[in-house]
Amino acid sequence: MKAIIVREFGAADVLKLEETDVPAVGEKQVLVRIMAAGVNPVDTYIRTGTYAQKPALPYTPGKDAAGVVERTGAGAARFKAGDRVLSVDAGSGTYAEYAVFDEDGLIALPENVSFEQGAGVFVPYATAYRALFQKARAKAGETVLVHGASGGVGTAAIQWAKNAGLTVIGTAGSAAGLELVKEQGADFAVDHTKEDYLREILEITGGRGVEVILEMLANVNLQKDFEVLARFGRISIVGNRGSLDFNPRAIMGKDASVFGMALFNAPADEMRELHEAIHDGLAKGFLRPVVGRTFPLAEAAAAHRAVIEDKARGKIIISISDFGFRISD
Repeated sequence: MKAIIVREFGAADVLKLEETDVPAVGEKQVLVRIMAAGVNPVDTYIRTGTYAQKPALPYTPGKDAAGVVERTGAGAARFKAGDRVLSVDAGSGTYAEYAVFDEDGLIALPENVSFEQGAGVFVPYATAYRALFQKARAKAGETVLVHGASGGVGTAAIQWAKNAGLTVIGTAGSAAGLELVKEQGADFAVDHTKEDYLREILEITGGRGVEVILEMLANVNLQKDFEVLARFGRISIVGNRGSLDFNPRAIMGKDASVFGMALFNAPADEMRELHEAIHDGLAKGFLRPVVGRTFPLAEAAAAHRAVIEDKARGKIIISISDFGFRISD
């Protein structure tokens, strides 16, 4: 089969398309033919070798994917050959034609969700849910600012928040991004490239500020977030790409709470809650993954550059089904 193999940490060019063996299936494992894989910023951080969780080399990247069960181990009982599934952990790496997962690393993909949409589900939707509800404890009637709302986590956050009865202010940095924020159901869309965008947010809230902020770029925005945070407000930091000069009095003055989070630190009970909530939201249709750009597997390096450099408009996907390789071949 074909797969992306990383043999050294570094820039996007270390992502190489190679021929490799189909992974063996253990007792309680499931082999999945991958139809599409999702690309997340965290994939790029891991690739550089600077992320807290560093895999042993060589490895195949990717955590998010959707596909069809090819075969199961003798002790695996949750799925059968032909089932549509999406991944909730990395398994053997999803930038590949086939990947093997523990059976608890998969959930059923509802028929109303395409493989491309399914590949854009777990990391962004689980991250947004954890940031909103398990960390910030957002509740109906509150206002949430999704700072960078046109990307994969941002659009997921809008959908979760609106279903839960929150008022949503979403920011983006382009006309297309602002339009997407509105399409996803945000009550207000604000251009965060404008000098006075913080004043606009305060005006929307009648000067009160927002109760919850989801922050996608803390090194740029965190200090400024406190200008629009209500007293006793909560900030969940989802993304960060550097350091900043920060005055802790901003937290003290608002009696605020700031939460850092890494999705895969979630304890087992909260992870099960995430799995159930995602399947329920997809099946009911209030979660609607947005596919932005699609790259072939051979262009994984370009996909990695795009997820960091491009102005986000939905999830970046790698299409893997084009090769046509089958185990029976």
